[in-house]
Amino acid sequence: MVGEGSVCELLDELVASVAANPAIAAKRSIGMVSDAIGPSGFLQGPGDDGAAVRVGGTNAIICGEALWPPFVKADPRGAGIAAILANVNDVAAMGAIPDAIIDTIVADEVVARKILDGMRYAADLYRVPIVGGHLTISDGEPSISAFALGHTEHVLSTTHVAAGQDLIVAACVEGSMREDFPFFASFAERGHRLGDDVRLLARIADEGLAASAKDISMAGLFGSLAMLLEWGTFGATIDLGVLPTPAGVALARWCNCFPCFGFLLTCDPNTTQRCLDVFIDAGLSAAKVGSIDTTGLLTVIAGSESRTVLDLNSQSVTGLTRDS
Repeated sequence: MVGEGSVCELLDELVASVAANPAIAAKRSIGMVSDAIGPSGFLQGPGDDGAAVRVGGTNAIICGEALWPPFVKADPRGAGIAAILANVNDVAAMGAIPDAIIDTIVADEVVARKILDGMRYAADLYRVPIVGGHLTISDGEPSISAFALGHTEHVLSTTHVAAGQDLIVAACVEGSMREDFPFFASFAERGHRLGDDVRLLARIADEGLAASAKDISMAGLFGSLAMLLEWGTFGATIDLGVLPTPAGVALARWCNCFPCFGFLLTCDPNTTQRCLDVFIDAGLSAAKVGSIDTTGLLTVIAGSESRTVLDLNSQSVTGLTRDS
């Protein structure tokens, strides 16, 4: 049994780790987009994981990702995998089915082949075709960006968050943490089931089981939650006692990593259990970890102890502004 002193130390470590997460700090530069192009509609972009554009009687979801250059240089095949994964997760977070990927690669031939091999592997796992892109063979620093197209009739969006909704965390906790990069990989453990997993969110959207979703990405659980809630300066209290976590991984590390499969969802309390069952029946971990409120505070509780992790009243994450 964990003693009170140990709980306090655990919570203090978690708060300090979120404050020091460089990926959260990096998100703040996104605010320059509003400076350059004006306020955002969020749903139409930028703001959500992808932009929703009405095309041909459906909602096309469009998104893109530029991979961190040091990661591309250190592990080009891994960067190719991540380029697919990040985009497929972003499409899924909008309640959409992923339809296609395009990419842009600048690298020497050896590195370019490794990137493309990683992309091919991930595209096969997620059952999404790579339909085109651009390749430049160059001896300079390698870079890779990728872009995805999806579709949905029922969009999950941060703009649908409301006080009183339940907060769900759904994740694959089978896998292993990379030693050199905050990424929790589940490729070997889930295999081709990953393609089914990301499509669960489209089912949830179609059945009206959730209002909003966001994938847990490089900003970690709390940075991603802040991006989900900052649009309306909402808050939430997260019960660490029910949070899905992998065995053998420190809580602070888990909460600041990019899981292969990890999503935050908000639901009307009447649909929460049905939403949870979709993930649980697929062999994933999911739990209601709290509820949405209007405090603007992201708070964690463990037993009788609590800590504020982020205060959205005074701290923005992306810094994006929006139309009133």
